[in-house]
Amino acid sequence: MSQAEESHQRRLARNLNELLQELRVAQAGVQILFGFLLSIAFTERYANADNFVRATHLITILFAACAVALLTAPAAWHRLLFRRGRREDVIEVANGFAIAGLACLAVAMIGTILLLGEVIVGGWVAIALGAFAAVLFGMLWFVLPWRERGRNSIEDEGEDDEDRLE
Repeated sequence: MSQAEESHQRRLARNLNELLQELRVAQAGVQILFGFLLSIAFTERYANADNFVRATHLITILFAACAVALLTAPAAWHRLLFRRGRREDVIEVANGFAIAGLACLAVAMIGTILLLGEVIVGGWVAIALGAFAAVLFGMLWFVLPWRERGRNSIEDEGEDDEDRLE
């Protein structure tokens, strides 16, 4: 194996390890959220919940479940394609899963805040809390990073594809 190929393989291994470590952080949070959302359905108060609360709860659980699936999929891909020379493919697919999983997690968090706001205070305050959460997650997790990504891609036009994998 040439030195350049070995360097490329080391970079891929580092990228994959970093991605899997990031996913471990997100997975723990989404799994706790999912458990919390599941437990709500078994409370006495939930039996008297209106259709808005029930619909919001169901949609939120579905997005949390999607987040769990998407954020754990890279580990399955890695395990099934382990030692098959497909590390670059795993990283590319896992990156897409991670971004989609974070989007689902953001929607689940927004739904949870809306749900809790509706149960605790109700009305427009709950909607305002949900809207605030949507803006907060949208800005911190997507808008600002994509803005920075666009700024860096213009500055880094001279880099080769290997360096962009990081």
